[in-house]
Amino acid sequence: MSAVLKNDLPVMAPHWKLSTGEYHQMIAAGILQEDARIELIEGELIDMAPIGPLHASLSSQIILELGYLTRGRAIAWSQNPIWLGPHSEPQPDFALLRPRPDRYRTGLPRAEDVLLVIEVADASLRYDRDIKGSLYALAGLPEYWIVNLSSRTIEIHRDADKTSGRYLTITEVSGGTLSPLALPDLAIDIEDWLN
Repeated sequence: MSAVLKNDLPVMAPHWKLSTGEYHQMIAAGILQEDARIELIEGELIDMAPIGPLHASLSSQIILELGYLTRGRAIAWSQNPIWLGPHSEPQPDFALLRPRPDRYRTGLPRAEDVLLVIEVADASLRYDRDIKGSLYALAGLPEYWIVNLSSRTIEIHRDADKTSGRYLTITEVSGGTLSPLALPDLAIDIEDWLN
């Protein structure tokens, strides 16, 4: 005999939301491996999608190119955590951070340290667009790029609305050059990234 549901809403069982402190304790205790492909999003451990060869190659290119172009003006931060509150520590594919004398050795970067965050997306596109995009907007990150490998475009998200968790300005480009808001003199060849 099957149970009759009164509505179509999913039943949510009580569950535990981790803090960033508890997350770090799990790593220190060896429960989670330091190099595990897991990130903490809104208190939940999220298994990150595997990285294929195109994703890996482009991520490497972004690291080398933007690291070189911004040397001394920003810190290139690749697949490393950013503290976005007591329950979120995403690990974007790439971020440009404000320079700091200790190079973030004494504490993870926070939202106010981030100049630009980039995700390279193929299978993770919906997650990067909806979940991480909302998280980045809520935190007030000024600029978020999604390199969409499927459509061979770059989505540029700007003007974060911290109330709604949305970026108010979203444009999509597939050619020409692109410059981060924080470093407008940089000219990134979009086609070089997408081809």
